Amino acid sequence: MMSEIEQPEENIVQVSEATTQQVTAQHSDQFEHKAAGFWIRFWAYIVDLLVLSSIGMLLIKPIFRLFSLEINDPTWYAPFTLITAIVFYAYFVLMTKFLNQTVGKMIFGIKVISKDGEKLKWSTVLFREWVGRIISVIPLNIPYLAVAFTPRKQAIHDFIADTLVVHEAVYDKTQKVEYTLPSSAKELQEQNTF
Repeated sequence: MMSEIEQPEENIVQVSEATTQQVTAQHSDQFEHKAAGFWIRFWAYIVDLLVLSSIGMLLIKPIFRLFSLEINDPTWYAPFTLITAIVFYAYFVLMTKFLNQTVGKMIFGIKVISKDGEKLKWSTVLFREWVGRIISVIPLNIPYLAVAFTPRKQAIHDFIADTLVVHEAVYDKTQKVEYTLPSSAKELQEQNTF
């Protein structure tokens, strides 16, 4: 005696056996930006640090010396420390929001994009460049190493903000396959589904 649960399985098998010979596949090529790896992002970040230290040396320090303000105060809330932190985060937030890349990323031809392909929103950029960077500066910058081991080369702050860092002019070719059933096979499948 067959149970009711086994009966639909036989119908499904019959449908799949009947339609396997009639299925057609259509292949199409798609191109997507190639993800930027660990080393290119590392060198872009080094360039950004050089730009920021230049801003500190050429603008911030002379102003502090002009007004005889303390530069070497070791406390985290010292005016020099706060101003350089503001400049650091403003640089990354504003450059990423308006240009999708910092100077370092421009030099190496990489940019930040949203995973869904839309324009970067303020909330995404602030979360990625501010909160994500604070999380990522755990000792030895270990969260940045995720870039080397994740399939789409995402760091922890990229996962948090749903962003990708990609090459501007380098693409990966992927092949998309679409399977279509003839109309008679679709009708047969619809009749045998619950």
